[in-house]
Amino acid sequence: QVQLVEAGGGLVQAGGSLRLSCAASGRTISSYHMGWFRQDPGKAREFVATITWSGSATSYADSVKGRFTISRDNAKNTVYLQMNSLKPEDTAVYYCAARYKYRPYVNTAGDYDYWGQGTQVTVSS
Repeated sequence: QVQLVEAGGGLVQAGGSLRLSCAASGRTISSYHMGWFRQDPGKAREFVATITWSGSATSYADSVKGRFTISRDNAKNTVYLQMNSLKPEDTAVYYCAARYKYRPYVNTAGDYDYWGQGTQVTVSS
């Protein structure tokens, strides 16, 4: 199975940028669709962005479309989330997740098989 470790979170002012990374070990991420999800305390984990195992397709939540970009470097076994024009409502713990590539490409958190420990993103107004 694959192990995922997120990094790059922190405190940023509204309008600023952060780049999250998700480093995988144990298996190559080319075997997985990958996704970023986020969660506020007391709320359900929500979809942010996903990318197919090959990188041929991406999907974004409406709330982040045009501001966030998901990408992957299979050679480095790493997935990224570039976050620009950050807003206070983007504050959450951000999680990286993997779903085996022979299963359908979906955006539902509950359908992802492996998860990282999360990284906190806080956007101040």
